[in-house]
Amino acid sequence: MNSGFRSMHPAVALLYYAGLLLFALLGLHPLFLVTEIAGLLALLLLQGQGKALLRGLPFMLLMGGSVAVLNPLFSHRGAHILFYWLDQPITLEAVLYGLIMMTVLLTIFIWFISYNYTVTTDKFMYLFAAAAPRTALLTLMALRFVPLFQRRLRQITLIQRLRGVDVRTGSLRKRMQDGMTLLKVLLTWSLEEALQTGDSMTARGYGVAKRSTYSIYKPDRQDKLILLVLTLSGMIALFFWLQGYGTLEIYPRMKSMDFGWQDAVMYGSFCLFVLLPAGLEGKEKWLWRSSKRNKYPSAILKKTGTRSMSSRSQ
Repeated sequence: MNSGFRSMHPAVALLYYAGLLLFALLGLHPLFLVTEIAGLLALLLLQGQGKALLRGLPFMLLMGGSVAVLNPLFSHRGAHILFYWLDQPITLEAVLYGLIMMTVLLTIFIWFISYNYTVTTDKFMYLFAAAAPRTALLTLMALRFVPLFQRRLRQITLIQRLRGVDVRTGSLRKRMQDGMTLLKVLLTWSLEEALQTGDSMTARGYGVAKRSTYSIYKPDRQDKLILLVLTLSGMIALFFWLQGYGTLEIYPRMKSMDFGWQDAVMYGSFCLFVLLPAGLEGKEKWLWRSSKRNKYPSAILKKTGTRSMSSRSQ
């Protein structure tokens, strides 16, 4: 079901995800990062993408946990020493900074899952094909190669396993040889298809003349309203961030987390920016369920009424 935030104009989604990525990279504050993760998780769950999130969760936790563990082991900056490990000080500032970096990585990983579901291929081409058609096409093809290579490698592995080529069994030398064989088949297949695609595009006259474009996306009143709200709330949060609010200074010495009225205004506008798409999805879910509840009881009453009348006539 393509409804809610996913059905809105692509410019709205582009502004939203660009703002989320900007805030994740600039606002190294645990409260803002946790709020952004909560907004993205709520949006994904309301869109029915819980399984995709669970599939990528082990990798995200592994990468984020590695950063959280390795940062205090390699960085010894900070004034509050917790303990010594192998004659190296483990500071509170390094531990907290590692946790914040872990949260940033988790935010970016979840951001990618939500972005890939909402901003589809046709939306990406609509946003960038008119201004830079070749760059948009190359970017889209590059993004396409990652899942394509994964699918092809699984197919090649299953087929070559019947011929005894398996990277899971045998000595280390045999596994390396089998791995190179799989890689050679994958690259040969991909290069051959790339040549066929290039010949096909040349035969169809791609790039000879200026292409005309057709768009099915037309902004309505709701799209313009949401775009205006996202712009204003994002600009307010960015303005206060430029003034030095909504930040947490850790190095060289961690400062206290003061939260004044300026930080409160910034956090309120940030929450509006982050949680607005999840609110739209929740509204669509509620309207859908309420319409089903209002529709089916009347149909049931009609059926029961006709049955009672027919039984009385008999």
